[in-house]
Amino acid sequence: MGTSFNEQFDQHGAWRREFALRLKLLSEWMKDHELLDSAVEERLRRLEQQMRSDKVMVAFVAEFSRGKSELINAIFFAGYKRRIMPASAGRTTMCPTELGYDAEVPPCLRLLPIETRLQPQALMEWRAVPDKWTRIDLDVNDPGQLAQALEKVAEVRHVPKEEARALGFWHDEVPEDNPMLDADGLVEVPKWRHALINIAHPLLKQGLVILDTPGLNAIGAEPELTVNLIPQAHAVVFILAADTGVTKSDLSIWREHLISETGSTDSRLVVLNKIDTMWDSLSTPTQVQAQIDRQRATSAEILGLPREQVIPVSAQKGLVAKVNDDEALLQASQLPVLERALADGVMGQRQKILRAAVAGGIGDLRMEAARALNIRRRDLAEQMLELKGLRGKNTSVIKHMRSRIEQEQGDFDVSGAKIHAVRSVHLKLLREVFTLLGTGTLKAEMGELTSALRQPGIKLGVKKAYSQTFDRLREGLRKAQATSVEIQNMLGGTFRQLNAEYGFSLQAPQEPDLARYIRDLDLVERSHTQYLGVGNALKLAQPEFADRLVRALATRLRVVYESALGEVELWNKSAAAQLDAQLRERRRNFGRRIEAIERIQQAATGLDDRIAEIDAQEVALNQLDAKLIELTAHLIATPAGGESANEEAARKTA
Repeated sequence: MGTSFNEQFDQHGAWRREFALRLKLLSEWMKDHELLDSAVEERLRRLEQQMRSDKVMVAFVAEFSRGKSELINAIFFAGYKRRIMPASAGRTTMCPTELGYDAEVPPCLRLLPIETRLQPQALMEWRAVPDKWTRIDLDVNDPGQLAQALEKVAEVRHVPKEEARALGFWHDEVPEDNPMLDADGLVEVPKWRHALINIAHPLLKQGLVILDTPGLNAIGAEPELTVNLIPQAHAVVFILAADTGVTKSDLSIWREHLISETGSTDSRLVVLNKIDTMWDSLSTPTQVQAQIDRQRATSAEILGLPREQVIPVSAQKGLVAKVNDDEALLQASQLPVLERALADGVMGQRQKILRAAVAGGIGDLRMEAARALNIRRRDLAEQMLELKGLRGKNTSVIKHMRSRIEQEQGDFDVSGAKIHAVRSVHLKLLREVFTLLGTGTLKAEMGELTSALRQPGIKLGVKKAYSQTFDRLREGLRKAQATSVEIQNMLGGTFRQLNAEYGFSLQAPQEPDLARYIRDLDLVERSHTQYLGVGNALKLAQPEFADRLVRALATRLRVVYESALGEVELWNKSAAAQLDAQLRERRRNFGRRIEAIERIQQAATGLDDRIAEIDAQEVALNQLDAKLIELTAHLIATPAGGESANEEAARKTA
């Protein structure tokens, strides 16, 4: 039985594949017609990379025994006709588990030992050290082997209190949150710190990433999960038990980890799971529904959400219904309602964002290519005017024309030195921007923050230390923006001068908008500041915990800074490529003009032939322009179904 979330994800995947293919066709077409300068090529590469690597992460968050793993089984793995994620009673998923697909890695389960927490590296750094992970190969065609292998994510160890404390699972200051000691006085902790499952599930192949997180105790012990992975998820599904509603620990997770200071909860869905525990043979269906509705309304009120964002479900009955193809039970489980909410909310939003980004990129690309066509068109118009002026003129006039073109060519060659001088000033200013946005600057800031957090008695000054760091980072971005504006003004003035002196049609590209990266910094700061509340003040007094938090922060900030730097580099490339393209076209233009004069000098019919050639080239240019508009319009509005790009290409080249 197809579900709307799966179907919508399929359509999203089909659209992305279609787009990538159309982009390839556009790239080849532009290359064939010499419209592919370095800036256009870079834009095409970025668009293709964005489309191929786009991931949609859905985080499932819950306290223990809320049926989270069962819900993942019901939505994503019912096709295996059995449970795949471990979902027995009690604490099951003890370590955070990511399910995704990487074509370059064979199907496997990779497990990072919990002891790595005692070392300074951030979780993201461990991903780059595959030999530190325990790897188990998976047979995706054998559901039994798959399910058995995945049970390893629930493995635990029993350790002395000292080790549990060092690992972040025992806190003397908050004894009520500590786990029970066993008969030998040992503490149960997860065996693994993080699990990565790589399987070629249809949805995972199309870019879905599922993050399955354990309860409050484990979430709080892993800063990177709290401040990086969960805040960056495109949607969070928070699971409650229908019979208990919002408990104290549920509310702690919600307040500490799932709501931000902005108050935006649009990407949050709350699942009231296990409604089948309320199906009571002594109550009428109407009474049962009234009970569920009351629990739904109460939960929505406590969490501060619209009632529509709290969805009652029975994951277990939904899974059974899908396994047994029982449509009536599936409807009673209300699982399709949740899947529709995921489809409309997560996928709808994701497609909207991606399509908007694509439309902007294609618009810029079209503008760059159209500029190159306009230069050619203008050169043809100049040649036409020149040649028509030679009609009926004698040999000496034609000879004089040739001398004038050669003189122009000589003057133009001198302009090279001026352009070189402009570039050197431009690059000097750019180096300032690159320094402000470089890894060295970020490293220095993170080092300063680490030193501040290691000061004795820092507990109450933690927020201040973070706030000062973010103030300096924002100031650095503002300086980079101001320098960009300075470069832009200089480019604009130089381009106007070159246009006036040498007849170019240069136009300074729009400077990068670094303000949006300042907004990204604000979001990162909010997710960290939220984590620095009183509840974590005692943990932050431990140097190793503070270090882990700073490393998690550095990982996330690196992404922001690399994106900002990439935008500056593309802007620089656009300006340089435009200059290169016009210099190249101008040199060609001189060559064509001299060649035309030579032909006219050699044959009386040469003039009319050359005029006819220019007319034909003008027609060809107009056709190229129309084709460019057509190909880029297709990219912005790639259909989800209908004629494929392959079929269309075959039809158009026929």
